[in-house]
Amino acid sequence: MTTVLGSIADDFTGATDLAGLLARSGVRVSLHIGVPDAPPQETAAFEVIALKCRTAPVAEAVAETRAALAWLRAAGAERFFWKYCSTFDSTPEGNIGPVAEALMQDLGVEQTIYCPAFPENGRAIFMGNLFVGRDPLAESPMKDHPLTPMRDSNLMRLLTPQVTRPVGLADRLTVAKGPEALRAELQRLKREGVAHVIVDAVANDDLGVIAEACRDMRLMTGGSAVAMPLPALYLADGTLSAQAGAAEHPRFDPAGVVLSGSCSAMTRAQVAAYQAQGAPSCKLDPLTLAAEGPGAALAWLAGQDLARCPLIYATAEPAEVRRAQEELGTAKAGVIVEEALAACAIAARDAGASRFVVAGGETSGAVTKALGVARLDIGPEIAPGVPWTYCTSAGRRLAVTLKSGNFGAETFFAEALSKLEAA
Repeated sequence: MTTVLGSIADDFTGATDLAGLLARSGVRVSLHIGVPDAPPQETAAFEVIALKCRTAPVAEAVAETRAALAWLRAAGAERFFWKYCSTFDSTPEGNIGPVAEALMQDLGVEQTIYCPAFPENGRAIFMGNLFVGRDPLAESPMKDHPLTPMRDSNLMRLLTPQVTRPVGLADRLTVAKGPEALRAELQRLKREGVAHVIVDAVANDDLGVIAEACRDMRLMTGGSAVAMPLPALYLADGTLSAQAGAAEHPRFDPAGVVLSGSCSAMTRAQVAAYQAQGAPSCKLDPLTLAAEGPGAALAWLAGQDLARCPLIYATAEPAEVRRAQEELGTAKAGVIVEEALAACAIAARDAGASRFVVAGGETSGAVTKALGVARLDIGPEIAPGVPWTYCTSAGRRLAVTLKSGNFGAETFFAEALSKLEAA
């Protein structure tokens, strides 16, 4: 069928987050890892392309997202969504703003919105400032992110140096008045030449207002949650027809592995909780990996009972991360960890693992690429924005969940495995 909404995500966990929320509608969602090599054939109503461009050089990120846009347009999509993290992970150089401007140029649009709010996961925007729970972004653990430390909470100040055209705000007072008021405010800003509009949202009801007001925009941008109301709107007006048949949930044997590269505060708590339940675990140290490679971790994994879903992790406290980055360099330290976890994923698969719980956006990208995953089918949701997905690797069916570092409760790892068994 013709694709109704084509989405591009800047990392793999973000893509599964978005796909999972769209799949709540019961409509088929197809998720591709990277831009497909082949032209579109049988496409889904919602097509999502996952890229690994959040921290890539700006020119590379722009080129990849433009290629993804071209594929989605060939699939028949006329509406598009640029998905980035609900904590607006970026630097003064990009990549959120430069990609948005490139997509706007290719689509010939004069204005788009930015709404990374995700109230179910504690992300809210008020008067242009992003909050993580009750804390402003710059006072949250995101201030210590190893690749994109967020030292400002104001989205207008964060976005302005990334773009070439004016940035404005549609605040909560406008959103609270409903879709017509928001639509009128966006038109007023457009007449004033404002191309990039931050839109406040503090509750799920706000997301519904924003989606209704912006549903006909050719390009929307934000976190996954602002796209969540779109399927119901499209179904209600006949833009989209409900697809027959429920998604299939295949069965998997108990063998699995948990791979954690994220160093977020929540993932640190999740690692500790999983260890406290008695899960066997092996910690990766970037300095040791740089000197000796992943051999010791692979040997440890080879001796484990995969039915217990052992944990291999590089998750560490901020001070420990900084020490490794100072000695190895930020980029190298990250690549070393990603390569080691990818090697562990291949070894686990070859040893019979069929269940993979992966924490961290960069880690998820490295693992899925190592496993040769090209497409994911969306399964049951474990936590808001984190579904199980099903794929094929080396001729075997696998269940994989790709968790953004900050998502999920402290008991997420165990809950994920239990959710799969109950599917």
